[in-house]
Formats: sequence, C-alpha cells, structure tokens
Amino acid sequence: MKPLTEREIRSAFVNCTKGEAKRLSVPRDLADRPWDDLDFLGWRDPQAPGRAYLVMESGDGHTAIQLRSTDAGSWQTRRSMCSLCMTVHTGGVSLLVAPRSGKAGQQGNSVGAYMCSDLACSLYVRGKKDAGTGGRLRESLTLEQQIERTVVNLAAFIAKVTA
Repeated sequence: MKPLTEREIRSAFVNCTKGEAKRLSVPRDLADRPWDDLDFLGWRDPQAPGRAYLVMESGDGHTAIQLRSTDAGSWQTRRSMCSLCMTVHTGGVSLLVAPRSGKAGQQGNSVGAYMCSDLACSLYVRGKKDAGTGGRLRESLTLEQQIERTVVNLAAFIAKVTA
C-alpha cells in the first residue's frame, strides 16, 4: 500500500458525514507505518476504544469506513478466527460493525464481521506479527494467495457497507 496523508484518509470515508470524518482521530505515526507490508490501513481510536477505522485502496482511489466494536465479554477468552486473514486468536478477535453508507446507514442498517481486534491482518499474514501458538494455521496456499484472500475478504466486506 502506498503511504497515505491525513487529508487522503479523511476524504475517503464513505459511511460517515464529512464533519465526523473531520473530527475522528487519525494515527499520528503515519510516517512510521510499515506501508510496504500493509494491504490496508486499520487502527483503533485511542480516544474512543469502541471505534475503529479501515482504509483500503480501491480502483478509483481509497475507501475508508468507520467501525464500532462490541463491549468486552466472556466470549473474548475463546479462540476465534478473523474472517479477513484467517488468523486464530484467544481474545484477539472482535465483532466490528460498520454503518452502511447512504440512506441505509441513515436508517440504522449496518454490517459486521469478526476481525483481528488490532486490525493488523496484513502483518499476521506476512508473519511480521505473532498471534501466538496456533495463530496461523498451516495452509497449502502461498503467501501471495493468502494476501490476495485477505484483500478479497476485506473488499467483499466494504462492498456490503457501500451496497
């Protein structure tokens, strides 16, 4: 992924108002991100722990979505698999819900998926971040195929948000 500026990130949001996009917390360490190893930019809002954001390259630029997570519960001690990168975590997967864009979102409609809580899917797939014992299951897919699967899974989720 090519490095993004704060302005590019804020202008890419599709499921929030321009005012909300202007007020949300963008990571201060954009210059220090491992851009060459990222398929998408994902981060949690340090000022609002229940909020998260994703930015993905799309055919005509970038698409960004805001997400909210459920509160911590007893289910977080179970082993769960991220629906994007297929990494297994004990307590490291959250149900993240995105309001749909447009009129559907204004009516309160949303879509959700189980994702790595830290949104570091790209790093888990590449082995740059350790998910612990049993976190990455042995697969017959090549690294490139696993990366492509992650990108396709995220694109499908974003398509549901923007449909």
